[in-house]
Amino acid sequence: MARIGYARVSTIDQDLESQHAKLKAEGCEIVRSEKVSGGSRDGRTELATVLDFLRPGDELVVTRLDRLGRDARDVLNLIYECEQKGAFVTVLDPHVSTRGEMGHIVLRFLGWSPKWSAGSLKSGSVTASSRLNVMASTRVVSSA
Repeated sequence: MARIGYARVSTIDQDLESQHAKLKAEGCEIVRSEKVSGGSRDGRTELATVLDFLRPGDELVVTRLDRLGRDARDVLNLIYECEQKGAFVTVLDPHVSTRGEMGHIVLRFLGWSPKWSAGSLKSGSVTASSRLNVMASTRVVSSA
């Protein structure tokens, strides 16, 4: 069972070092990285390599959810693909993993939420957690 880190920045002048350092500190034996837009999977050869390499029990680790992509549907599909391979996805900030049921719920919520980038999560963490609490406490009432 390997912990595989994936780091991404959008432009050539951005630095990957801080992501590399965090992923190595989390015990990632392998860290693949690329400088490419996260708007789509086009041209993201390192991500494709990681997805091809994942085996049951492996863990894909990213520093933030938006490192997997900017499109919510694509990010959810990536998480689903990892799960289909028997692999887990872990996000370091905020720390959440698909290893547990709550992690699945939180990652799906973050992927669904229209403003799920790390910056908006930090500035709106109270709002995000409030939404999660409302979702968790909402009950379906039958009129029957």
